[in-house]
Amino acid sequence: MATHTPKNILITGAAGFIASHVANRLIRNYPQYKIVVLDKLDYCSNLKNLIPSKSSPNFKFVKGDIGSADLVNYLLITESIDTIMHFAAQTHVDNSFGNSFEFTKNNIYGTHVLLEACKVTGQIKRFIHVSTDEVYGETDEDAVVGNHEASQLLPTNPYSATKAGAEMLVMAYGRSYGLPVITTRGNNVYGPNQFPEKLIPKFILLAMQGKPLPIHGDGSNVRSYLYCEDVAEAFEVILHKGEVGHVYNIGTKKERRVIDVAKDICRLFKMDPETSIKFVENRPFNDQRYFLDDEKLKILGWSERTTWEEGLKKTMDWYINNPDWWGDVSGALLPHPRMLMMPGGLERHFDGSDEEKPPSYVSTNTRMVVPTSKNVNSSQKPALKFLLYGRTGWIGGLLGKLCEKQEIPYEYGKGRLEDRSSLVADIQNVKPTHIFNAAGVTGRPNVDWCESHKTETIRTNVAGTLTLADVSREHGILMINYATGCIFEYDKAHPEGSGIGFKEEDKPNFIGSFYSKTKAMVEELLKEYDNVCTLRVRMPISSDLSNPRNFITKISRYNKVVNIPNSMTILDELLPISIEMAKRNLRGIWNFTNPGAVSHNEILEMYRDYIDPSFKWTNFNLEEQAKVIIAPRSNNEMDASKLKNEFPELLSIKESLIKYVFEPNKKTA
Repeated sequence: MATHTPKNILITGAAGFIASHVANRLIRNYPQYKIVVLDKLDYCSNLKNLIPSKSSPNFKFVKGDIGSADLVNYLLITESIDTIMHFAAQTHVDNSFGNSFEFTKNNIYGTHVLLEACKVTGQIKRFIHVSTDEVYGETDEDAVVGNHEASQLLPTNPYSATKAGAEMLVMAYGRSYGLPVITTRGNNVYGPNQFPEKLIPKFILLAMQGKPLPIHGDGSNVRSYLYCEDVAEAFEVILHKGEVGHVYNIGTKKERRVIDVAKDICRLFKMDPETSIKFVENRPFNDQRYFLDDEKLKILGWSERTTWEEGLKKTMDWYINNPDWWGDVSGALLPHPRMLMMPGGLERHFDGSDEEKPPSYVSTNTRMVVPTSKNVNSSQKPALKFLLYGRTGWIGGLLGKLCEKQEIPYEYGKGRLEDRSSLVADIQNVKPTHIFNAAGVTGRPNVDWCESHKTETIRTNVAGTLTLADVSREHGILMINYATGCIFEYDKAHPEGSGIGFKEEDKPNFIGSFYSKTKAMVEELLKEYDNVCTLRVRMPISSDLSNPRNFITKISRYNKVVNIPNSMTILDELLPISIEMAKRNLRGIWNFTNPGAVSHNEILEMYRDYIDPSFKWTNFNLEEQAKVIIAPRSNNEMDASKLKNEFPELLSIKESLIKYVFEPNKKTA
């Protein structure tokens, strides 16, 4: 692996958001490196961002423009610069629609001046050019594989076009003059010190003022967000280990719709999203999604450390503690700001005071203009459309009703899961955005049937499910797969009643029934498909107590029942969540149960108290049960904390039973 040890680094745009975090990190971690930072202090720069470095002996600040060839040449020679990290750029897409020539000047011409200075001085060992994920253009909504470093560049707005143009210059200087260039393309970054024209600080500052959060269009646009310290660490890794001539994506697979970001911020501020979010006219062209493949950088040893919840909380706390960091930013908080880019950002003293302004002080009140509203025909993406399998099944039937209720277009698949060509025909006819697989053999009337019909069980549960996953992947479609949690049983590490549940990554340990064997087998194989979201359902319950497949209905009709605590799935609460998971493009394995466990007796006590005061039952033990069933049954508690973290409003099993099942069915005297 290539390694580089710099001596004297020039960081351009270092009073800006991302570069200041990188500069502060390198100055803190590498006292032996000399760091020279160059910034013209534009509207979104702030000297206070560099306060952590101001007293370090290895730090030097120079105010100046990368567009000045004389200044850049002078700095490279007098400071013996051997490494450049080039962050300086105009970056806000909204501004690029109203002020595009400024973007050409800063992003393309400024980069060209730097490259020419490197060529002339001939002393640069690394030139790290900081680009953006937006150069790839829009990623298909249903793409399951992100843009990799060799993907075509298809920018859609003036900002991303200038960044792509700068990249072409960087590449050309690498090839023509042997300049040791490395390019990075990053997802959205958020965190402390960010100028509030960007989404997250804008929403936080508006929320702090109790004002509504404006969302462009319908809020379905998907973005990936990385916390600033994780990104600073990525640049530290690329600086030392990046290979000359290579491009590195700095990304995350964790995507969020803009509407969900707004809801999360509302939740942190205890605001009602229904009244606190307002929808405004969309941009002239608002890319629906940017999705990156970040494997190449991971191979160098980098990985994302900060969870969304942790990063958002840190960011919120910082803005609450530093409300005046940027001075008057009311213009940036408008739904459609246009900054007239004028020189003179926040050139304050490092201690943050701005009382005694030096003679050269330029007004910080960057002028804003609000454009007149225009009805722009933005090219809208097709809305959701679901292809469902399992029409005659309980979950499959409920899914169709849910889609009707939510007005989501859907069709049931006509093909058989084992027949690949019929599945391809379904996809071509329906053109779905997502596929839901609720088909599978659970037995007729129960899993005992599978013991004597093993090949039929394999055909559907294993071969059919894998075929559907494979065809979905081939067409770049996310598949939501309803699986089972009946692949675990209580053991020494997870004793009954302990509250220690099986996690998503635990290996199945229950092989008592052939049904469970096939489900464990297919779940393991589906891990190879990155387009699948596997939901482990257990002992499903719904508010329809007349349905013979409902767990409550079943046990209320038995002569005797065992009394063991288990994790269970309340379909009325969780099936809508599975639709939301599809919208969020979530993948991997999820324990799809309500948190906690409930025993058979506890459910029957609720049944008696709410439904039938005269209801009585008796228990038998597992030995007695074994005499009347063919295959043993799985009993376990599953850890639903991953699901609860993604959906904090998820109720515990007992709360959910009361709210969704027993209260609606309560018999009044």
